[in-house]
Amino acid sequence: MLERAFENAEVEVVFHAYPGALRENLLFLRELIFETALATEGVGELEEVLKWGQPSYVTAQTGSGSTIRIDQVKSTPARYAMYFHCQTNLIATFREFYPKEFRFGGNRSILFDCGDQISDQALRHCVALALTYHLKKSAKPPAVKSI
Repeated sequence: MLERAFENAEVEVVFHAYPGALRENLLFLRELIFETALATEGVGELEEVLKWGQPSYVTAQTGSGSTIRIDQVKSTPARYAMYFHCQTNLIATFREFYPKEFRFGGNRSILFDCGDQISDQALRHCVALALTYHLKKSAKPPAVKSI
């Protein structure tokens, strides 16, 4: 994956402050979120901002989804996470689809360790579900083009 240019200088500063391996893993998540947004019908352009000091991805253009945040887990330096709004059913849905593929932090995050092999397609599916959370409920999941 190529590193996408930062449009928000504050977000760029946060990324450059992460230690090397952790930064690379978080940049991977960042790119996966942007790619999934582009490939998912109804999402539109993402806005990258800081929320609670964490890089956050908002569907400001369409309002289709719930905000996704990524950051280091402060209590465990080699661990990082993708955070979701805790009052949604997103983590419960992810647990149903992927009970063995991911570790979850309560009802708000998917947890990763720096050495993890991430199930790319499963994570893209979770991201697509979050980015389309506010669209009308339908019988079929959001369409995600292959990347």
